[in-house]
Amino acid sequence: MAANYDGFLTTTFDNVVNWSRKFSLFQYPFVTACCGMEYMAAACSHYDISRFGAEIPRFSPRQSDVLWVVGTITHKMTPVLKTVYEQMAEPKWVIAFGACASSGGFYQNYSVLQGIDRLIPVDIYIAGCPPRPEAVLDGLMELQDRIQNDGPTVESKMINPQAIRHQEAKIENQANVSPNMGYDTPKGFQQKEALREE
Repeated sequence: MAANYDGFLTTTFDNVVNWSRKFSLFQYPFVTACCGMEYMAAACSHYDISRFGAEIPRFSPRQSDVLWVVGTITHKMTPVLKTVYEQMAEPKWVIAFGACASSGGFYQNYSVLQGIDRLIPVDIYIAGCPPRPEAVLDGLMELQDRIQNDGPTVESKMINPQAIRHQEAKIENQANVSPNMGYDTPKGFQQKEALREE
C-alpha cells in the first residue's frame, strides 16, 4: 500500500510492478467459436479495449501474459490449449470468455470440455452466450484489480496466486480436474458396456 508524506509517495516494489503490469497486458486470444465476434467488438473503436492497456494481441504464447479462451473447447483441443498455457511465461492469467469456456455452455455432451478450469487455472469468468462487450471490459477491469491487489510478489516467485491455489487444490483433490467428469467418452461407454456384459 502507498503512503503520502508531504509530497513524497512511498510504496513497495511489488505494488509498482503490479501497477505497471495491469496496464500492459499482452493478450493471447484462443478463439474457437462464435464468442470471437464479441471479442472483436470489444477490441474495436466503439468499446476500445486499448483504454485499459490491453489492445495488442500476441499470437505467440511466449510474448503474452493473458490467455483469453474464447468459445467452445472440445477434448481434442485440450492438449493444444494446455501447451499454449504452459508456454506462457510467469506471471500469466486466464480469462474464460463466455458460457462455453466457463462451463461447456449448452454442449452437455462427451465431446466438449465442461469448463476450462478442469484443465488450467482460471482467473476471471465472463458470463454470457455471447457476453456483451461491456461485460468483457468489466472482466478486464476485474482482472486489473486482482493483478494490483492480489498479484504476484517476490515471495511467490512472481507466480500468479490463482495458479498456486489451483495447483494446491489439485494436490488435495478438491478441484474438479477430470475433463470427463459427468460425461462419458466413447472409450468410457465401451468400458461400461464391457462391465455390463460381465
